[in-house]
Amino acid sequence: MKHSTNPQTRRGGGPALRIGRTLAFVLPVVLVLSGTLAVARVNWSGNSSSPVLTAADTSVSGASSRAAARAPQDVLRDALLVELQEQDPGVALTRLQQAVNDRPSLAKHCTSIARALGKAAVRVYGPARAQSYARPVCDTSFASGVVTARR
Repeated sequence: MKHSTNPQTRRGGGPALRIGRTLAFVLPVVLVLSGTLAVARVNWSGNSSSPVLTAADTSVSGASSRAAARAPQDVLRDALLVELQEQDPGVALTRLQQAVNDRPSLAKHCTSIARALGKAAVRVYGPARAQSYARPVCDTSFASGVVTARR
């Protein structure tokens, strides 16, 4: 039997062929291991007590974090409703006027907040007493709220 001395049939190849074979074996192993480690670092239980990113982490999305934050007019309305119950509607209306003066961006919400205060005042104080606190804050929207709560 004769062995061929032709370079094309000889095994071994040059350094490029050896590097290519090594990469062909090592690269898939590295990719599988890095993917496995990435999946292992995700906290799949949903407990966000660790600094590791959880699979259902909603803080990653900017839209959902903004939705969780309350609008300034909602915070103000809720605070004024509490103040109305703890003190009286006059104090709440004065604070509403001050808040609108301090933050003019709240002016577009002033009527709805004053109307909500009027309705709440009727529930807490009754229609006659609630009407006695009416004043021209936000174009008499408080009085409008009192009237609509009577119906």
